[in-house]
Amino acid sequence: MRKKIISLLLLVSGSISSVYADTLALRENAPDRYVVVKGDTLWDISGKFLQKPWRWPEIWALNKQEIKDPHWIYPGDVILLDRSGAEPRLRLLRDANNTGRTNGVVKLSPRIRSEQLVGDAAPSIPFNAIKPFLNRPLVIDNDGLANAPRIAAGPDNRVYFTAGDRVYAVDLQGEAGSTWHAFRPGRPLIDPDDPEKKRVIGTEVDYLGDAVVDVPGEVATLRIVANREEVAIGSRLIEAEEMPFMNYAPHAPEQEVKAKVVAAYGGVAEAGPYTTIVLNRGSDDGLDIGSVLEAFKAPRLIKKENKEEPDRFTPPEKSGNVFIYRVFPRVSYGLVLNSTLPVNVGDEVNSPR
Repeated sequence: MRKKIISLLLLVSGSISSVYADTLALRENAPDRYVVVKGDTLWDISGKFLQKPWRWPEIWALNKQEIKDPHWIYPGDVILLDRSGAEPRLRLLRDANNTGRTNGVVKLSPRIRSEQLVGDAAPSIPFNAIKPFLNRPLVIDNDGLANAPRIAAGPDNRVYFTAGDRVYAVDLQGEAGSTWHAFRPGRPLIDPDDPEKKRVIGTEVDYLGDAVVDVPGEVATLRIVANREEVAIGSRLIEAEEMPFMNYAPHAPEQEVKAKVVAAYGGVAEAGPYTTIVLNRGSDDGLDIGSVLEAFKAPRLIKKENKEEPDRFTPPEKSGNVFIYRVFPRVSYGLVLNSTLPVNVGDEVNSPR
């Protein structure tokens, strides 16, 4: 499958500069200029100037048309901080030796393109940190799990299969040549807001491998083309989608969001920078791709010296930002950024202040 790179931003309504009434706050040590290096992201670059790096569309003074394609910053470019106006602004000074660009402050113009990923343009966030999660199944509801096609048999009596093996699937409506992800149900996601800790808001799935349909039919013939683990009889199938590369425009959710961390990818106890976490809020609660939230340590009960003392808890302490990059109706996946403390299951994640 030829995977295209789609420069796409989910747009916030209206002008970016009109979304927030408060003034953009610069870092105390914000430089007057910065030279872009390979590996920089727009988040990283803006974080050298702003206290809240997710507000980079504002400091660039971009409107919703101009942020459709942010592939305009490359290694060697010089970022200038303009403090002359009422609001700080970043300007771009091109390097004359950088792919034919000319010196001078550049006025950005909107472009939309679909092409193979080439060049060193700075992405919005670290792409490699989220790439494995963009087109594979992560969460499935009970109905989706029950109705998913399944691998029912192989050409012999084996129950496990690897790349190159032929398998047979039932309830699969797919054309010859279509690719399907094989998975098995993983752990249930329990809503931390449920006092009884019983409410399941989805089931994580464990990706096993990919299979291609050779012969469609009531019992379809597939060939396993790649596997991370052995694919077993009873494994479920979800049709693969072409993987887009999205340069997301960060923004606050349009409505107030109060969420909690359900899980961290890989089952780690403490999530650090560039770790994916799962939240118990999704599109039904106002989250969309590009939403930025703030993570806070869960309140801890302060130890009492006597029984007469009231229950008291530690105050909220911000641990980092969470950048939402994949959304389901009741859960969402976010990338931990700018963390100063570990993010744990049960921590609060709320709309930015």
